[in-house]
Amino acid sequence: MKPFVVCLALCAAVLVPALSQKKSPFSGRWDLTVKTPAKTYPSWIEFGAGGSVRLVSEVASVHAVQPKLTGNEMSFESKEWFGKEIPVEWTFKMAGGKLTGHQKRGDGVEGVITGQPAPALKHPQPTAWSQPEPLFNGKDLTGWTPDEPSKNHWKAINGELVNEAAGANIHSTRKLGDFKLHLEYNCPDGGNSGVYLRSRYEIQVEYEPIGTDDEFHSMGAIYGFLSPSAKLPRKPGTWETYDAELVGRTVTVARNGVTTIDHKEIPGITGGAIDSREAEPAPIYIQGDHTGGMKYRNITIQLPAK
Repeated sequence: MKPFVVCLALCAAVLVPALSQKKSPFSGRWDLTVKTPAKTYPSWIEFGAGGSVRLVSEVASVHAVQPKLTGNEMSFESKEWFGKEIPVEWTFKMAGGKLTGHQKRGDGVEGVITGQPAPALKHPQPTAWSQPEPLFNGKDLTGWTPDEPSKNHWKAINGELVNEAAGANIHSTRKLGDFKLHLEYNCPDGGNSGVYLRSRYEIQVEYEPIGTDDEFHSMGAIYGFLSPSAKLPRKPGTWETYDAELVGRTVTVARNGVTTIDHKEIPGITGGAIDSREAEPAPIYIQGDHTGGMKYRNITIQLPAK
């Protein structure tokens, strides 16, 4: 996914005196749903220690915002990507432990916001895993469905899941909770895609020009939240591997056999998530709306052994 919002202090704490004087009624992480007249989409917000506040909107990477707080009401402004960068006013109210809000965009679109406390998802580590089973049969798209059939350019070709042109994303029909995922990918030079775990947490796949993306948006990052601990050589146009383990919201990622994210917590959904219902099982989804030329193969999963 391309980082549409320039996050000058992506993961830095933004100190807000009004929030830092005492514990805010908004404290913690919240899974948000925004409903506009045209569509409904997920969002996420975190009110952290010391008054730091981070936001994920429809497609934007996580970014800091500076709110104004008056009792149980809060507001802030941001710039989000809706085909182009648009200023957005956000207002929230806390009543009876329930978070509600309103979104007013610079293009005139308004949305109603509802929020639920984000689940901790502190699942126990499985003691054993099942044998790998294929999620893609290599012959056709059985078990997969595009999100926009009219724009679909995904095909099964010679055992590969190929996106011939930018268009639709593609989802597995199978929904997963905790799992291990193995896949091979071939990203062309200039390519940009992503593999979404539970359709909510993107592992970045990109070979855009050097300098386009920072470490939090580079190959192997959990988009915007977790950067790879090791920088591996660029290999555009060749086959590489990802092995990802997701237990609750704890993720481990190995790229080409090298562990680059080791049992790290994913704070919340990443831009492009299908929804904000983090506690629910959900498909694997592969991004196809950015660039064509992406190829995937040997997609398998393992589940916690019973």
